[in-house]
Amino acid sequence: MTKLKVKKGGPIPLEDQLCYSIYSASMAIQRTYKPLLDELGLTYPQYLVLNVLWRDDQQTVGVIADQLGLESSTLTPMLKRLEAAGLVHRARNPENERQVLVELTEKGHALRTEAGCLGEALLAASGDTAQNLAALNADIRRLRDAIYANTGGWSLSGD
Repeated sequence: MTKLKVKKGGPIPLEDQLCYSIYSASMAIQRTYKPLLDELGLTYPQYLVLNVLWRDDQQTVGVIADQLGLESSTLTPMLKRLEAAGLVHRARNPENERQVLVELTEKGHALRTEAGCLGEALLAASGDTAQNLAALNADIRRLRDAIYANTGGWSLSGD
């Protein structure tokens, strides 16, 4: 185990901080995905929204926002852009007019197959195995869920 270099009264060096390692790994992954997402006409946050809908189509804005840890007000402009691109359709819930339902269009469903290449790109860029990346993903999800459980934050159920 690496010994942490701690200066009395100062912060832990950046390279020894778990939060920075996770943050910078996230940025590296997003940079790997960017050229592929550009070809699909998507931003990374839009890709995340589509992933939520690919898993379970026709959800309310509030449920999508909760799953992504976003405010509905942050999500709404993104959904409007996805709708303008013909990937989703938004409509008031006939059972509850206060809710907006979001549903994939045929074009949105079709994009799922094209977006499958992102996982392959990450495997290639990492030089690691799918099994090792899956184990790392499980460890990070456990860490995230434990932190949220201990701080009263949101948690993504079903992971």
